[in-house]
Amino acid sequence: METESEPYVRLATLRQLHQVMADMNTARSLADTLQTVSDGVVNGLGFELACVNLVRPDGDLVVAAFSGDSSAEALITGRVGSRASWDRRLSMGEAWGDLRFIPHTEGWVLDEDDVPQWFTDGPPPRFEDEWHPADRLFAPMYATGGSGGELLGVISADRPRNGRRPGAWGREALQMYAFQAAIAISNARLRANMQRALVRLEREQQALRASEESFRQAFEYAPSGMAIAEMGGDQHGRLLRTNDALCRLLSRPASAMRRYSFSDLVHPEDIGTLLRTSAEGGRAELRLGRRDGTYVWVSLRNSVVADAADGPRFLLTHVEDIEERKRRELHLAHRASHDSLTGLPNSAELRSRLSARLCRRPQLPEPSAVDSLDAAYGDRTGGTYDTNGHGFDFAGAAAAAAATGQQNGGSGPSGGIYDDYGFDHHVHIVAPEGETDDGTKGLAVLFCDLDGFKSINDRFGHHTGDAVLIEVARRLTSGVRDGDTVARLGGDEFVVLADGLGRADAEDLAVRLRNAIIPPIRVDGRAVRVGASFGIGWAHCGMTADEVLKSADQRMYIEKRSRAKQHRRAG
Repeated sequence: METESEPYVRLATLRQLHQVMADMNTARSLADTLQTVSDGVVNGLGFELACVNLVRPDGDLVVAAFSGDSSAEALITGRVGSRASWDRRLSMGEAWGDLRFIPHTEGWVLDEDDVPQWFTDGPPPRFEDEWHPADRLFAPMYATGGSGGELLGVISADRPRNGRRPGAWGREALQMYAFQAAIAISNARLRANMQRALVRLEREQQALRASEESFRQAFEYAPSGMAIAEMGGDQHGRLLRTNDALCRLLSRPASAMRRYSFSDLVHPEDIGTLLRTSAEGGRAELRLGRRDGTYVWVSLRNSVVADAADGPRFLLTHVEDIEERKRRELHLAHRASHDSLTGLPNSAELRSRLSARLCRRPQLPEPSAVDSLDAAYGDRTGGTYDTNGHGFDFAGAAAAAAATGQQNGGSGPSGGIYDDYGFDHHVHIVAPEGETDDGTKGLAVLFCDLDGFKSINDRFGHHTGDAVLIEVARRLTSGVRDGDTVARLGGDEFVVLADGLGRADAEDLAVRLRNAIIPPIRVDGRAVRVGASFGIGWAHCGMTADEVLKSADQRMYIEKRSRAKQHRRAG
């Protein structure tokens, strides 16, 4: 009911309203803002009880703040009402602008719903606008300030201090207050989200710094070599950073390492291995150069350091020293392919080297003039010939490849069906014809058998026999060229492979080697002598390694039987 003093009441109310709004906008957190909103309804708008129901992410509303009655606050704060029940309330009763008033005559139907509420007792109203204890007044708060915006929450106000339903001024003040409260809550939520984002960002930055520090320590103090290299661009592969272990391994300072890439440091024979190594997860075993010019065997393992936005940025390379392992592997490989007593290649290695020079295609005779004319005029029946005198027939080669399944590679030592038919990079081995030197250079196989060695073993023991074999191996090795092979087949049998010799050259080599073996050999102060019988065989394409060795062996026995007995004695 309006009185003559209402203008003064309005001015006092405006002052209170200004103060509670200022308090709303200076609250430090969302919880403080919600409590300030609830307190402002009691302190600034003249209601005895008020609460703020806040919309949760799931749509339901929770009692977030309560003012005016501590017992009621303890009873309902934190309790939740469903969105459906609240929508029902906001569609009932009388609409006072954006406010919703539900008189006690209609509100009894809400007593059993799930919205948290308090109950007050009192006498029935004595006049029309007197406030009844069962009356309900709600002030919705919308994000955009109007009823068409997103609902942020609802202010519940109860028991006006003057005992009357709010008039036009009171309704306008509550509606304006709800509008400002919605802005304050939105700002408080924004500040809270910003604070959480800042806290999360700070934690992420701390985690990133910790991760970077962990990586730095792991990189710098790793017991094996580590390097970071550029990816892409003109400087691809350039070393950006190396750890102490890699610098020690290569005997180079870190400042000098930044001038290189791995391609600058790798052994020339291993550059192909490095280039074939894939960037992501690539592995390779190769040699890197030290400062003193020597090389060390290492294992490289690469991984890409990627940026989520820009893609691959750096290449992280783990460098492990495998020099000792490689040394053991080479030692084991040497033991497997060399004689343990003399250090010469053994029988398996000899056959491997010999087989590598041979293919299955035999040498064919030189084409006649008629064959050449036939080939020139399209008659291919006679085949065509390469520069080494090896005939080949493309159709026949293709048919043979199809029959054997070797179209893309063969199973023989020559490496493929095309090797066998003479039209690849294989250099075919030829042999001199007849017993006279016709000028042909070939691969000579000298089969050597020691004469009188058994008697030395029987008379002086295996110790002396081993010493003789070691000295014979040394003399044979000293008597041949660097590219020739001296191997021990076993027992007192040796084989020499000498390429590029004519028949006279091979016979001269056999004489020189025999003369090198004959001089006395001193063992434990005792001089012993052995002789040697040589058989000369010739390797050519179309033969197997066993056939070549058997041919040389047979010639050796022929030579041994034909020599005089005095040249085969021992003493």
